[in-house]
Amino acid sequence: MVQHSSPHLNAAFAALSDATRRGVLEQLGRADASITELADRFHMTLTGMKKHVGVLEQAGLVQTEKIGRVRTCRLGSRRLEDEAAWIERYRQLWTARFDDLDAVLEDVKRKEKTNG
Repeated sequence: MVQHSSPHLNAAFAALSDATRRGVLEQLGRADASITELADRFHMTLTGMKKHVGVLEQAGLVQTEKIGRVRTCRLGSRRLEDEAAWIERYRQLWTARFDDLDAVLEDVKRKEKTNG
């Protein structure tokens, strides 16, 4: 049975729902960066970026480490397999529904052609 309420799925999808956070993940996929560097790159305040990084960190998508006065961010250990599996189940469901709809439409077209 499909699990409808999973805390880690909810946290991951909430984190990924924001374009800035998706951009941060893309940036960290290329190289680690400090919160200051990320804030500059996304033209936002340090406080705003800290909040975005905090959401990503709670979801396990980002890890931070403070070295001296600099907090460095890197991709977290989460691989999003559960999220991808959840999306795949719904993709299969919608594909099956559209295939069924296509069959109904073909049947209607065939009947119209023979009757009309």
